[in-house]
Amino acid sequence: MIFLKKLCVFTLAFILLFSPSSVYAQEAGSAVKEETKEESFSENQVAAEVAAPHALLMEVSTGTVLMAKAADEKLHPASVTKIMTMLLILEAVEAGKISLSDTVTVSEHAASMGGSQVYLEPYETQTADTMLKCIAVASANDACVAMAEHISGSEGDFVKQMNTRAKELGMTNTNFVNCCGLDDDAHLTTARDVALMSRELLLNHPRIHEYCTIWMDTIIHTTARGSSEFGLSNTNKLIKQYEYATGLKTGFTSVAGFCVSASAKKDNIELIAVVMGGADSKSRFQDAITLLNSGFACCSLYKDEDRLPLPELAVSGGVSDSVPLEYEEDFSYVATDGSNLLDIERTLELPEELKAPVKKGSYVGRVVYALNKKEIGSTQILTAGAVEQAGYKDYLRQTFRMFLL
Repeated sequence: MIFLKKLCVFTLAFILLFSPSSVYAQEAGSAVKEETKEESFSENQVAAEVAAPHALLMEVSTGTVLMAKAADEKLHPASVTKIMTMLLILEAVEAGKISLSDTVTVSEHAASMGGSQVYLEPYETQTADTMLKCIAVASANDACVAMAEHISGSEGDFVKQMNTRAKELGMTNTNFVNCCGLDDDAHLTTARDVALMSRELLLNHPRIHEYCTIWMDTIIHTTARGSSEFGLSNTNKLIKQYEYATGLKTGFTSVAGFCVSASAKKDNIELIAVVMGGADSKSRFQDAITLLNSGFACCSLYKDEDRLPLPELAVSGGVSDSVPLEYEEDFSYVATDGSNLLDIERTLELPEELKAPVKKGSYVGRVVYALNKKEIGSTQILTAGAVEQAGYKDYLRQTFRMFLL
């Protein structure tokens, strides 16, 4: 046991020692190719190897936080803000409020944003699809504001929606003032909150990968002066340099420092590495690689993909004598201590019967998951239908049917 713990620490030190400080992670990423899982994940050791003052590593499917370093201190997020903007854009698309084929007209306000931009001009039009690409790839402030106005009518109303969504996601230390991340004393978030909105985007809107993994592309500006081509280059250099990178968003201002929410996937494990307040661009990417390599080296993921079959549950006093059941959600569990996840045991806990009336979606029991006799989680069991309480006529009808039989 002691030997394996030392081996895990040595592996992480080796990765850091031989990864070039310039981050070009084809070398750093090569360490990830080793398939062996080490005994345990040393959070303190990994935190010590991260140069940035604020960082967090999260497993996506479960939301398990594997490492946190000053992750709840309020900070300026710079363009990492755009993760929430992209989330609301895709939610609007999937709700049918807008379409990616919509024509979006650039206002004078949107065109005046400055900072990172694609130089949209007032009254220029682009599709929503192109605008989203400009946000994800080139971190375009002008495209952000144009989309905010297209969805909500004004940037101010869109920002209200951003803050509402942040509260819904449990981002308790976040307040947005604008949709693109320009510095403002009241525009603040934390590394933990960035991970929460990143997870929501990755889990429920995988289409974002189509945009965040673009390395280079072009758009066409069509204005009164004619048409011209403009090149886009991804601000997230990990997309080109790190084998398992899938996104997500960088940020920088002189106040915020160098930030990144980096997502990566290897086999069935997807991770988010949030780095904030980095000293320079290369070090933020190196910190992200350190976190991601550490997680991939030591994490094992269990998913209950062959779930226990659920019986129909008996119902007394109802128009039906049973009700079907369903799982509320899937179950996943992350281990970082070398546990054999094949040893996970499942136990179905249900009452013998229910009493009518029974509403659809009612909680009736759970499946408990245990490892080495210790509970590691559970999944709720709900009714998949409703059963009304039987009345006089129902009892008479049941009696008549029994008589005929």
